[in-house]
Amino acid sequence: MAKAKTGKKVTDIKLEATGEQEIKLSDYQGKNIVLYFYPKDSTSGCTREGQDFRDNISKFRRADTVILGVSRDSVKSHENFKAKEAFPFELLSDKEEKLCAQFDVIKEKNMYGKKVMGIERSTFLIDKKGLLREEWRKVKVDGHVDEVLARVKELNKNP
Repeated sequence: MAKAKTGKKVTDIKLEATGEQEIKLSDYQGKNIVLYFYPKDSTSGCTREGQDFRDNISKFRRADTVILGVSRDSVKSHENFKAKEAFPFELLSDKEEKLCAQFDVIKEKNMYGKKVMGIERSTFLIDKKGLLREEWRKVKVDGHVDEVLARVKELNKNP
């Protein structure tokens, strides 16, 4: 499968998601998509990042933008995480790492001195035509959502 590249159309993949659904990116054609990859449900950084998106959801909606979170956790884990944090957006389960591979977010990480493969916190902005317009890698949670929102607004002014 082709890797996602800025300025190119994103390959459509169907994944299981919260709300007993299967979601494809093309389901949201005509809207911008913020696709954020995070390492693990209910961990501190991932919770804060999700809360920041949640707390700004009305601004994203006014900017005609959908938020989708992605990790390798199960749908059941996602349902619990979403309910506990009252996330008003869907979480996609990528257990087989298909979307992760397309966006090249699986990286070697150090966990307690051991090398493991895991999701590098990353966010991607896909425009209303399905083109990848922006990517943020090695995301630091603080201030990230504001930066993404600013880019969405800029994209809407200059599609």
